Amino acid sequence: MTAQRTHVVVIGGGYAGTLAANHLRLNADVDITVVNPRPVFVERIRLHQMVAGSGAAATDYGTLLGAGVRLVVDTAERIHDGTVELTSGTVLHYDYLIYAVGSTGVVPSAVPGAREYAYPIAEFEQAERLRRALDELHPDAPVTVVGAGLTGIETASELAEQGRRVHLVCGGTLGPSLSRPGRRSVAKWLRRLGVTVLEAPKVTAVHSDGVVLDDGAVLRSALTIWTAGFGVPDLAARSGLPTDRLGRLLTDETLTCVDDPRIVAAGDAAAPSGHPLRMSCQAAIPLGAQAANTVLSRIAGTPAKPVNQAFTGQCISLGRKYATVQLARPDDSPLNLFIGGRIAASVKEAVCNSTVWGIRKEAAKPGWYRWLKGGKRARRLAAEAVPVP
Repeated sequence: MTAQRTHVVVIGGGYAGTLAANHLRLNADVDITVVNPRPVFVERIRLHQMVAGSGAAATDYGTLLGAGVRLVVDTAERIHDGTVELTSGTVLHYDYLIYAVGSTGVVPSAVPGAREYAYPIAEFEQAERLRRALDELHPDAPVTVVGAGLTGIETASELAEQGRRVHLVCGGTLGPSLSRPGRRSVAKWLRRLGVTVLEAPKVTAVHSDGVVLDDGAVLRSALTIWTAGFGVPDLAARSGLPTDRLGRLLTDETLTCVDDPRIVAAGDAAAPSGHPLRMSCQAAIPLGAQAANTVLSRIAGTPAKPVNQAFTGQCISLGRKYATVQLARPDDSPLNLFIGGRIAASVKEAVCNSTVWGIRKEAAKPGWYRWLKGGKRARRLAAEAVPVP
């Protein structure tokens, strides 16, 4: 008797979606289709290098996806009743769907001139546009980076190492996710690279030749890069699926959509129990494996397991020579411990290399991937007793 085959569509070919597709190959009777708008895998954690010209950020899917995984280069427009409608007009039917659309940068419309003159960096095409603009800029022209999260810090330091005159406007605290010692380490290396850090001011307007700060001061800027804030694609909302305020798909603790057991989410666009994990490749890759496991459990008729993963810290590159590695508790809260300098730069590079290497390994040997567990998520959620909105 021929075994009945199951079709799983994975929307999104980033860290979560690619790992999930490879992990699904544990079941030989599953047909897997990955829908992605680009023909290449984007290493988002290297986009700041791509912008500065110190590294590449695109990898051929032929080296990442396992045998038999079908890649469709197209964009999902709508999910409806077991189908995915694509921009090209193609309609894909699925038995299960993994929603792994990732996240994107957000330039606020409330800041006058930001959308007209500021350059976001969160997506490959945005990074390409920014790189072209930088290439046309005089080497001594001032550059402003708005937002002092990890992306802003890495972008500012990468450009400063190239000799650019860079201001980093924090709009609050430098590296808000870091501990005080970790923050001091980052600030030290930024100073050594010549980055001028403006911690308190916020940008209230962006012009073609500068930014206006909330104290009325005007900061001259030949090019302004916007890294403050992330959002997610609105595919779930457009499809009438339940989302949180940011647009992430609402799921239970097994990553299953609260309204449709055929849809499972992973990565930055997932909000399990209304409590999403920090947007990061560190969270996305384990979520991809767990989303795939949930689908495999559904196919097998066995109970799906709840999310169980732990964090280890954050790696922040500060140019090519330096970095800060902020150590963290399993629940992602920072410890007052860090590694800094050249050793940390080696650690950061090893971590970046290991992400792609791990996806390739999973493609060659499904089920190989393991992740750190014990983040005590279930215990925390039970203690908070916050219902899903």
